[in-house]
Amino acid sequence: MATELQQMIEMVAKDKGIEPSIVVSAIEDAYLAAARKVFKAEDDLRSRFNLETGLVELYSVKRIVDAVEDPLTQIALSDAQELYGEEAEAGMEIEFPQETEKLGRIAAQTAKQVIAQRVREAERENIHGEFSERVGEVVNALVKRFESGDLIVEIGRVEAQIPRKEQSRAENYAIGDRVRAVIKAVTRNAKGPQVILSRTDPALLIKLFEQEVPEIYDGTVMIRGCVREAGDRAKVAVFSRERDVDPVGACVGMRGTRVQAIIRELRGEKIDIVDWSEDPVDFVTKALSPARVQRVTIVDDESRVMEVLVEDHQLSLAIGKKGQNVRLAAKLTGWKIDIKSDEDKKKEVELQLEGLEFGDATEEAAPLMLPEIHDEVVGVLRAAGYTTAEQVRAAGSEVLGALPGFDAETVAAVIEAADKVPVPVEVPEVMAAVDTDVDATTDETVATEKATVTEGETPGTD
Repeated sequence: MATELQQMIEMVAKDKGIEPSIVVSAIEDAYLAAARKVFKAEDDLRSRFNLETGLVELYSVKRIVDAVEDPLTQIALSDAQELYGEEAEAGMEIEFPQETEKLGRIAAQTAKQVIAQRVREAERENIHGEFSERVGEVVNALVKRFESGDLIVEIGRVEAQIPRKEQSRAENYAIGDRVRAVIKAVTRNAKGPQVILSRTDPALLIKLFEQEVPEIYDGTVMIRGCVREAGDRAKVAVFSRERDVDPVGACVGMRGTRVQAIIRELRGEKIDIVDWSEDPVDFVTKALSPARVQRVTIVDDESRVMEVLVEDHQLSLAIGKKGQNVRLAAKLTGWKIDIKSDEDKKKEVELQLEGLEFGDATEEAAPLMLPEIHDEVVGVLRAAGYTTAEQVRAAGSEVLGALPGFDAETVAAVIEAADKVPVPVEVPEVMAAVDTDVDATTDETVATEKATVTEGETPGTD
């Protein structure tokens, strides 16, 4: 009998994934609940599972007191000493065995319910504890059924859920299909712990790279950022701890074998792998791949806003389908990105130039001259309305950089040449004073000569 019961306890514990002691405790509680229902007394009842006999023993416990107030739970010291001798002392407890044969069919049914409930609660706690420690891990699951658009899958003996919002829109599954997903969370509800899986979380892409790329697994290459729009496109920023290891090449693999395996697992999702950089300008330039960027300007460092200039034919590629490329790049880098084409920038500069005052157009001004600057560059400046070096200096590098053919190096050279041109100084009052002095001196000289002639001397003779 004992062997059969012990075997049953071990079998239930193994099947439910719980400790045998939990099953034993459930059996003891079940007998106690059944006994209280049958005896309907206020006795202090206790149950104990005897491992030697394999039976559950039921006891009525009474405390030894000097003066008995409740005969159901207390026993006089004198009566206790008659039963157990002088060893009995006040405060001790005495257990009186009770017959379990009185527990009939109803008690057995109650015990069965209590045991099932306790085992189920223990199983739920075990599942919650196990999967709470595995959040972020990639698991293989089997599709079992569909519930209102959600996928119910099996992970071993445990059911898990892939909500509709955690499913990629590019994927469709049938009952019996195998799917790899990342454990996103473990929640509690009335039915027990619910394991939530995801196919859209960036953690899934990171774990797939760790499985496919040995350099990421051993820590040589690090993933510094990952963003996704599941089913369409993803961007991954990688960094190498060793100079000899190319992080992008390690992730792509020979002829793209490594990244292609991940793309197949994600049902054709495009993946852009870029070099991570501490320089935000360089990082944003690479994050906008595959578009080619002409120039990146930090508009507001505090608000993390950048302006990116691209060629006209690269504008749609930089923005991406429905803004997807620039949106992912902004999430990856943490900067707000404002993309403009050459044509848009030229129009903006023209509007700025209209607000500048270049003097009276009717006055004939000297042509703009900049030392050591090629005539073609000066011609572009003249065509844009710049007539003096001072106007060039006032425009600034951003406005000049938008002129056709002007790159960062040309702009720097033009500003440097404009700084070398001296600023004209107007001194009309000084010139007037000089003219007055000259006239006064001339008049005095003439007056002296006239006086000399009047006295009878002939000018120019001895």
